[in-house]
Amino acid sequence: MTTLTIGFLLVGALIVLVLLGMQIAYALFLVAFAGIWIIRNNIDLAFRMLELTVYSGIADYLFATIPLFVLMGLLVSVSNVGRDTFEVAEELLRRVICGLGVATVAANTIFAAVTGVSIASAAVFTRVAVPEMERHGYRPAFAAGTVAGSSVLGMLIPPSLLLIIYGVLAEVSIGGMFIAGIVPGLMLAGGFVTMLVAVTVLFPGFVLTDPAAAKERRRDSAIEPMPLGRMIAKLVPIILLVVLVLGGLYSGYFTPTEAGGVGAFGALLVALSRRSLNRHNLWRVMKQTGVISVSILLLLVAASYYSRMLSIAGLPNAIASLVNETGLGPMGFMVLCSALILVMGMILDSTSILLIMVPIAAPIAQHMGIDLSQFGIVIVIAVEIGLLTPPFGISVFTVHNTLNDPDVSVEQIFAGTMPFIAVMLLVLLLVILLPGIATLFL
Repeated sequence: MTTLTIGFLLVGALIVLVLLGMQIAYALFLVAFAGIWIIRNNIDLAFRMLELTVYSGIADYLFATIPLFVLMGLLVSVSNVGRDTFEVAEELLRRVICGLGVATVAANTIFAAVTGVSIASAAVFTRVAVPEMERHGYRPAFAAGTVAGSSVLGMLIPPSLLLIIYGVLAEVSIGGMFIAGIVPGLMLAGGFVTMLVAVTVLFPGFVLTDPAAAKERRRDSAIEPMPLGRMIAKLVPIILLVVLVLGGLYSGYFTPTEAGGVGAFGALLVALSRRSLNRHNLWRVMKQTGVISVSILLLLVAASYYSRMLSIAGLPNAIASLVNETGLGPMGFMVLCSALILVMGMILDSTSILLIMVPIAAPIAQHMGIDLSQFGIVIVIAVEIGLLTPPFGISVFTVHNTLNDPDVSVEQIFAGTMPFIAVMLLVLLLVILLPGIATLFL
């Protein structure tokens, strides 16, 4: 049996182990260790490479980015900034067609710029937006689908944990990945808004329980407007955080790690000023930060070990040669990778997909002359779609569990996210066809 055949069998074994329920980190370690041992017929080498990877895998200042941005996102979540952002967006967009749906997308877009985690957005806006949308005559399934669909913005609009993980795995600048995510993220948000307005106009029964009553309610001028001073007070904290973190990062004043530290400190000040950080909440935030950060860092160490095994097996070079022989070309390769990720998204979580695919696909993309920043945005958008597709659809299940409404089934929420998936597929295609979308500011 050739080394290449062993490599392909080991990748297949990894997917099988994950599907059988083994945690992805342990599966990566096991497959990589077995692969190095079998290919080189040397168990001592497998142990030495494991020791080297564990020791040096995350021994870099850059990796502090992960716990700092996680801490910032969790502090923002407990500060009710998401609720305030939605209330202001609701006030400003009340008279717009599908105003609350558009407000949910707008609030998610802003909230994503300080959290970077889709699940956090889904949990926050399920509690805030869905009850308000139901009160104004929106169908519960559509309201829940809108929250789930727009929550994926947190994975693309910087700072995003998926962009950080991709940057580490592909060995590209995390700051560069953040910049590459700006235009596609705004395109996605704009596409969602356009879609919501179009669907409401063309298929009002899909959106509203009583379209005629909702139209009258939108025209109602008796509702007392929110004072301008109150709106500004609600928006100031999140705007300051966005300007502080992203402004400092994009101007070159902060490194990504420093931006995470400044952002976490700023979020702490916001939480303290709002008196939302009691001893219980502080302990919960610190504990969640530790659990999430250690889990991600362990995954990155495992992925580094897995990448070394793939290199020893010669798998990336072999697949690159195979792709070149088929004549797919750069665009064809990106379409193929996207299709594979869409299928994997139905059965695996987003981090697992990145850890399995990027060590194999990124070297091939680089060999084919594809800009790795553009390739990363393509990969992340495809992974985001997996957050909404059955049967896994983690964002959908997060919304369903947080909503806890027996009248709204998981299947109904999946149906409500279908228009969002269509928009995401369109943006994915545009990023593949037009590299400048991702590389405009690089």
